[in-house]
Amino acid sequence: MGGEELRFIQEAFESNYIAPLGPQVDAFEQEFANKVGIAHAVAVSSGTAAMHLALRVLGVGPGDEIFASTLTFIGSATPILFQGAMPVFVDSDRSTWNMDPDLLDRELKACAKRGKLPKVVVPTDLYGQCCDYDRILRPCEKYGVPVIADAAEAMGSYYQRGEGRGQRTEDRKKGRIWSHAGVRARAAVFSFNGNKILTTSGGGMLASDDRDLIEQARFLSQQARDPAPHYEHSTFGYNYRMSNILAAIGRGQLKVLEERVEKRHQIFEHYKDALGDLPGIEFMPEASYGKSNRWLTVILISPDEFGADREQVRLALEAENIEARPLWKPMHMQPVFDVLGYTAQGTRYTGKARNPARVLGGEVAEDLFNRGLCLPSGTAMTDSDLDHIISAIRRCRS
Repeated sequence: MGGEELRFIQEAFESNYIAPLGPQVDAFEQEFANKVGIAHAVAVSSGTAAMHLALRVLGVGPGDEIFASTLTFIGSATPILFQGAMPVFVDSDRSTWNMDPDLLDRELKACAKRGKLPKVVVPTDLYGQCCDYDRILRPCEKYGVPVIADAAEAMGSYYQRGEGRGQRTEDRKKGRIWSHAGVRARAAVFSFNGNKILTTSGGGMLASDDRDLIEQARFLSQQARDPAPHYEHSTFGYNYRMSNILAAIGRGQLKVLEERVEKRHQIFEHYKDALGDLPGIEFMPEASYGKSNRWLTVILISPDEFGADREQVRLALEAENIEARPLWKPMHMQPVFDVLGYTAQGTRYTGKARNPARVLGGEVAEDLFNRGLCLPSGTAMTDSDLDHIISAIRRCRS
């Protein structure tokens, strides 16, 4: 916490307004929209809820295919199942670890020829690195497929783009024009979970320049209650709204966002300076078009060069009470999905699966998962903490 949160929480308590909705929620939505440069926003209980609402409003349902990043957190994919649609998981590219734009472009062309385009494309801004929005949006716009940006991990991240539509933010230091993660997508999803750079303990935001989309999502997030003096429901909705107390925390967090991003960059540089000379250690690259928030510092370990594999390093850290985790396990490898030609159980999809899915490529994401390790990156960490972790990693070399 940065300190400002207590002032806004006190305001909420003094107003005796602690239930979902309220003046803090209204203010948080407006201040958030202003910060990221997207016109409208609705605060909800989680990033997963925000994704679910976006898919519902865009009419996703049974029989639809949704293209999504395979290297992502499962909260990006499960809402596809909530709506009864089928995910098509798209592999990563090597240069950014995000959805491969060339693979997406080729598959969209093939889908157009077959006469069945995806209903929505959902690229993830992995670990705070913006996907290549220009190259993702261009083919999607060509075929009329909306994009929902999974920017859950990318609060405070930016990408440079060509001239075009959308809000823009000026980087005065470099004299360049940058856009915040999520800008120009039909809708963008953000998460404020406890481990995010901007946290409200739990919560999320759905943002869009489309006022009608946000108002429909707002309606559905409040149990789809029709305007009437009694509780009237002509459709079903969800209990997805954010509480006034959590929104108060979010308002305080917005005020220190830039400081938090700067601290994550310092943590990354500390790790890189100390470990970058070791053979077999690579750091997650920063895209040439982007400014990552470095939410997590992530390394790849090549065991033949380093002398230990990812799991050996993780366990060595765990033995010293240091938590490190593998990268997200790709969605096409998850047992919950029955993927055509590939399942974790080693069987082939027969068309009668519980949760059928397709995968495009997958080899890059699998390699990143097998070699990747997320290092402790919390903003409150000290140089002494970092040096302790670094020493433990260096001792793993055989």
